[in-house]
Amino acid sequence: MCDDRRVTAHPDASTATPPELDAEATLGESRWPPALALVLFMAINVALRVWLPREGAVRVAWAVPAVEAVLLVLLLIGPATGARERRWIRPLAITFVLVLVLAALWATAVLIRDLIEGVGVTESPSELLASGAVVWLGNNIAFAMLYWLMDGGGPSRRAWSREPVDFAFTQHMSPELAPPGWRPVFLDYLHLGFTNATAFSPTDVMPLTLRAKYTMLVQSTVALALFGLVVARAVNAFA
Repeated sequence: MCDDRRVTAHPDASTATPPELDAEATLGESRWPPALALVLFMAINVALRVWLPREGAVRVAWAVPAVEAVLLVLLLIGPATGARERRWIRPLAITFVLVLVLAALWATAVLIRDLIEGVGVTESPSELLASGAVVWLGNNIAFAMLYWLMDGGGPSRRAWSREPVDFAFTQHMSPELAPPGWRPVFLDYLHLGFTNATAFSPTDVMPLTLRAKYTMLVQSTVALALFGLVVARAVNAFA
């Protein structure tokens, strides 16, 4: 007699979420370091706006703090939302990070134009140095957040994959120097942003993909222009 019994899947098997989708729905690491970096830069921007209400590198007042406030909200409420809502948090965060990067590049271009024309904050050494420092700091934080969200698909993807994708850190190239299960977090990308802006080239982190290489190229070029023009003009004004 033929056994007519059939093996059926568990009722929840068809609706089970693959691990990689679960990872995409979560941040993958602590959200407080990038949130605190944004809060600090917001405070510096607001202080500069209060000090120079009609001047500054960005002509649209409060534009950068507004973008940072939206990013801060996304970082703080994202992990607390449901799985369906969290799926659009990362694309939205990337969009606002790109806006922040574009704002930083625009501020750099405006400041360089003012330097060439000798107007605005460039007439005062102290105001020029303060504005240049804020623009330089904004570039570093904006690019650090872009590196953090770009590398390997973002922090949630990196939680599941330990292999380097866009950036190879020292711990990737020399695993014996890293603790078991090590992976880069936001503070590592913040360090990358600052070292790339001061050395104008890769230091201890190697870009592996074209998008990583040319993103670093843009940041180092902007940083070089700021250092070369702002510092030279300020020294000349003090002399």
